[in-house]
Amino acid sequence: MAALAKRACVGQKKPVLNSEPQMNNESPRVSAKVVLFSILGLWTAYFILITARGVVVGLELQDELLWRRLVVCVAGGGVTVLLWLFLRLFDQRSLALKVGIALVAALPASLAIAQINTMVFAPIEDQVRQKIGEQRGLNIRRDESGNLLLDVPSQMTGDGSKPGADNAPPAPSASIVIEPAPTLADYWRRLTDLALSRYFLLLAWAALYLAIVAGARARAAERRGERFRSAAKAAELRSLRYQVNPHFLFNTLNSLSALVMTGKEDRAEEMIQSISRFYRHSLADDSTGDVSLDDEIDLQEHYLEIEAVRFPDRLKVHVDLPPELGQLKVPGMILQPLVENSVKYGVSASNRPVTISIVAREEYGRLVLRVSDDGPGLPSGHTGGFGIGLANVRDRLEARFGREATIASGTGIGGYETELRLPMVRHG
Repeated sequence: MAALAKRACVGQKKPVLNSEPQMNNESPRVSAKVVLFSILGLWTAYFILITARGVVVGLELQDELLWRRLVVCVAGGGVTVLLWLFLRLFDQRSLALKVGIALVAALPASLAIAQINTMVFAPIEDQVRQKIGEQRGLNIRRDESGNLLLDVPSQMTGDGSKPGADNAPPAPSASIVIEPAPTLADYWRRLTDLALSRYFLLLAWAALYLAIVAGARARAAERRGERFRSAAKAAELRSLRYQVNPHFLFNTLNSLSALVMTGKEDRAEEMIQSISRFYRHSLADDSTGDVSLDDEIDLQEHYLEIEAVRFPDRLKVHVDLPPELGQLKVPGMILQPLVENSVKYGVSASNRPVTISIVAREEYGRLVLRVSDDGPGLPSGHTGGFGIGLANVRDRLEARFGREATIASGTGIGGYETELRLPMVRHG
């Protein structure tokens, strides 16, 4: 007995050990496709807005600017991907830490994008300035030292000579330094200015990414909660289902003992064969799953065959199952306590033949199952209501269907009847 108990305990613990890590070790991961689409959307929107701005303000050399702007946006997308690969290392950390990491990590990323922007646009900046100067009749150029110069011609007369001089050669133009050659400090000042605008752009994307991660974690928590609820529901259904078997086995073993003690070995052997068929059928199904109505009623007919050995002259059976309802799904052995009650309070308590009826009908889009007998009804002094068997059926229906299923029972004119109204489930 101790060894059996030990094996039973081990068997009970094993599913818990196998299933628990699957629930606890699930780490929500944001889909790479979602992240890449967010980065693509960010830089596509940036490209469109900057291009539209250039058109509105009338920048020159739009063709040159366009492809360079595209290069900067592609490079910016690549830097953002690298930022994401770094941020995802902290997906399981607290929100405060992730925000701090994003604020710090976006700094070098924005500097990298600003540097790429400077390198790509530097060759064309002087061309843009020269184009603007030509439109205004000015010459803008850089000298060998890197100073930006504006050439301003000297004051001329109408024929190109100085006032008061005949045929004098034109005076040379003067050059004004409008921007001195940039120093290292100027370079970093400008790079920092560019980096700040990109920094806030990356922070906006980082905020979006953190929101996506938070959503993924919330959905993962919801899935874990749903699995725990499903596991609890399955455990409840299994417990309720297992309540049926010992009760039935107790009754049948008592009947088998009575047959043996009265010398009715042939009928006892017949009952043993019927019990074997019944349990082979009932134990083949998932204890928490649904079975077809055909199988459920077939199982009850196996059970009534067993009881017919005890009451060969008193037990009559009537089954009415329309073929179109046979494949509907119902909880396994849901009718067993109802049929047992009919045998106990109808057949066993009567000296005349009693018919147990199992009828299935569709009424107003619901599956209606009726188990009734034309026996004497409840014994005297019995107050009716939900006994152990009926309470088990009620609890199982509530666990399986919630408020979508109902059960009603009571004494009628011709005996006792129990009616179940269930949703019509076609795929269990």
